[in-house]
Amino acid sequence: MVRALARPRVRCFAVIALLASSTACIRTRVQDVEYEARLTPPPVLPSYGTCEPQQTEAGTVSAADRGVPYCMDLVGIPDLQQARGVVELRPPAFPDAPVTVDGVHRYDPVATISGLPAPRQLGEYTAYVAWATTLSLDSTVRLGVVSNGRVRLPRIAFENFRILITAEASADASVRAGRVVMRGTSPLTRLLGHRDMARGGTITAATGEGDEHSHHTGWKMPPQDARLPMMPMQHVEPDVQPYLPAIDTSTLSFATPRQMVRLEDGDTVRLDARIVKRRIAGRTFVMYGFNGQYPGPLISVDQGTTIHVDFHNLIDQPTTVHWHGVRLDNRFDGVPHMTQEPVEPGGRFVYTVHFRDAGIYWYHPHHREDIQQELGLYGNMLVAPLARDAYAPVNAHEVVTLDDLLVDDASLVPFGAEAPNYALMGRFGNVFLLNGEPAFTRTVSRGDVVRYFLTNVSNTRTFNLSFTNARMKLVGSDVGRFEREEWVESIVIAPAERYIVDVRFDSAGTSRMMNRVRALNHVTGTLVDLVDTLGTVRINTAAAQRDYTREFETLRSNRDVIAEIDAVRAHFARRADFDATLTMRTNDMPPALTAMMMAYPMPIDWGDGMAMMNWAVTGNRLTWIIRDNRTGLENMDAVWKFKVGDLVRLRLFNDPAVFHAMAHPIHIHGQRTLVISRNGVPTRNHVWKDTALIQAGETVELLVEMSNPGTWMIHCHIAEHLSAGMMMSFVVQ
Repeated sequence: MVRALARPRVRCFAVIALLASSTACIRTRVQDVEYEARLTPPPVLPSYGTCEPQQTEAGTVSAADRGVPYCMDLVGIPDLQQARGVVELRPPAFPDAPVTVDGVHRYDPVATISGLPAPRQLGEYTAYVAWATTLSLDSTVRLGVVSNGRVRLPRIAFENFRILITAEASADASVRAGRVVMRGTSPLTRLLGHRDMARGGTITAATGEGDEHSHHTGWKMPPQDARLPMMPMQHVEPDVQPYLPAIDTSTLSFATPRQMVRLEDGDTVRLDARIVKRRIAGRTFVMYGFNGQYPGPLISVDQGTTIHVDFHNLIDQPTTVHWHGVRLDNRFDGVPHMTQEPVEPGGRFVYTVHFRDAGIYWYHPHHREDIQQELGLYGNMLVAPLARDAYAPVNAHEVVTLDDLLVDDASLVPFGAEAPNYALMGRFGNVFLLNGEPAFTRTVSRGDVVRYFLTNVSNTRTFNLSFTNARMKLVGSDVGRFEREEWVESIVIAPAERYIVDVRFDSAGTSRMMNRVRALNHVTGTLVDLVDTLGTVRINTAAAQRDYTREFETLRSNRDVIAEIDAVRAHFARRADFDATLTMRTNDMPPALTAMMMAYPMPIDWGDGMAMMNWAVTGNRLTWIIRDNRTGLENMDAVWKFKVGDLVRLRLFNDPAVFHAMAHPIHIHGQRTLVISRNGVPTRNHVWKDTALIQAGETVELLVEMSNPGTWMIHCHIAEHLSAGMMMSFVVQ
């Protein structure tokens, strides 16, 4: 029986003070790169995520064997056993998308080779050439000449592939014809072990749903994507009670589409969290909404504006409002038990929100957001820059939230009452919503340029967004504009991230907003296409009222942004000041669940290929962790201390060798940050961020500007991971 959640469990946000004598108290004074504890210099940090072998008790273990999904070993043929090498599958430099428009992963390979003899020692050969080939060898791409040492190779877009090194008669060989001397296989090919087991009958997909699968606590089998069949598990269910709002729908009003609220400096607006009815895809659901709208009201202000928000909680749970990405007064950040107590049902709280930065921001709960955000409590804030020429002119603006909702044949899929379920991978939905609508359509004129302000408000899904029959230009992200505008085919946008893109619709007809990804079928170990239409833009034959072709075709350099980042660019070469690992720990996981975990890590989980297992894993069965590598302290036991004006270089390593590695969108409250590098690849076009996606096995370095005093949060923005512990605090004094 699905029951109402009268009083959800509250995870306490305890702030642990650090003793001045503790080594954990070392504070980076980055203006002069000095430390408070001058006699204890910062330790040399280990090289996490590199492709170098590591010594273990069992001997030397290669990076590929450690589960690092960016490293492939090269081995020589039997009579060249001294030949050894490794290929680092380096990510494209941010902001290049890590995947193609079709969702195939892209890599910039770097080969390091030793032990190759002179080519002529093997025969009539003059050079060694590297090739990338499919596993069946039916498609081969020349990568270039290689030799002993380190060499960068051209970008490739493959999933399961091999790299062959051949001795060729000519360095200009365009077709592989010589002798193979070394070979290596891509890490994700290890997933094919699932395929082989499935073909051998060891693994079979679960089939069917319905009442026969109901469990004694009121749970029933979760829905699955037919393209990603579930693994079968008997007698496994969440170890919590199911929860949905238990409200008579006849007493509720239907939610209405979002309205824009224009506010001036000093204005006050009332914001209610309400229980509403929603009609989605022909079915009526009980959900939540700010001011009874979906999404919540679009708050439009100018940069530098301060507003007051009179918040009233009219739902059945305690809640708060977090003003995501806004560098506001710490008292109003909306973190339960840290900056305020939760607002109880029937209670109110007045927030003061100062908009220091232009850009696109959003607001959402910070208490059981795995439930409240999924049920519709989210909205945007559009902050216009003081400089009216900061952006090129366009014909229209469109503020779009990207979301998904999980439903079965009868209702919304229930949530975990005492703790979140779907705690392993997060709650993937099976109905896509753009601005709360499953059928998002717009009409434009031929030649119109539309500026899209995109926000991913989903619990866990990362989108690979593109437009058909239209060109897309990347303009900005979380906290403002890029140094330089650039052309892109798609945008990879993780939960909580925002991107600003200009799209020009050149010719009459239809343009579709697409999500194209390649997701893992965990049963067979194969990657399958998930291609979904998110929305439709109809393009009239009539020409645009104003022609902005010239402005659209110009890729602007933003001198003010470049100058601002120039002021901190010298810190990009510094060693990391703080170092943390993103990892997890299981807690009494049932053997039936443990037995299913055989997967090599995917850099990003684009879909839920383990629907039943994910559904059954709750926050009681695992803990997601942010671990301070200097102190060993984890989550809320780890507290970093800084002062206003510090520039902190933070290195985050996403450990792939865990029960199930996941990409984590890491959000830093109250400050702004720059992505410095990914797996050692420097960013080539900077933008201020507050959320950064860190793929499984990836090491990401951030430069965080500590400009805003208070006690703040760092956490994963997969809602279920946050509720399962993946959060820590830091203090800016």
